[in-house]
Amino acid sequence: MSETLSPREVFQKLLDGIGGGRFSELAGLYAEDAVVETVFEPVGPRRFEGRSMLAERFAEVAAHSPVELTPENVVIRETDDPEVIVAEWDYRVHHRVTGRTFESANIQVLRVRDGVIVHSRDFHDHLALITAGGALPQLVAALDGK
Repeated sequence: MSETLSPREVFQKLLDGIGGGRFSELAGLYAEDAVVETVFEPVGPRRFEGRSMLAERFAEVAAHSPVELTPENVVIRETDDPEVIVAEWDYRVHHRVTGRTFESANIQVLRVRDGVIVHSRDFHDHLALITAGGALPQLVAALDGK
């Protein structure tokens, strides 16, 4: 019988997979009915429900993302709820198209039950990624409805 992973261990697997570009493995870290909220997403959906939707999202990121993400300065905080952790970290981001390298701050509040993520509130600096790729004018136009 295998041992169930702790919230800290699940988060570390998630971060290792992202940093290693192994996006196809990530959906398996989530419950079948998981909910992920991307609070600071400026356009597009801010809520993803279900492992299958997350698998599609991770496949899209793997196929189209122009960035390499290296996690740094990781701090994981336990809470009084044994299922919940709060993780803070930076990504050292390398944008393959523009050649820019910069840091991007992140906070994630994860609820892990029975070794899988059941709920996540993600606070990533999406605007930094958009700006680094030179897509800020398109974002402004999209927000203005043009």
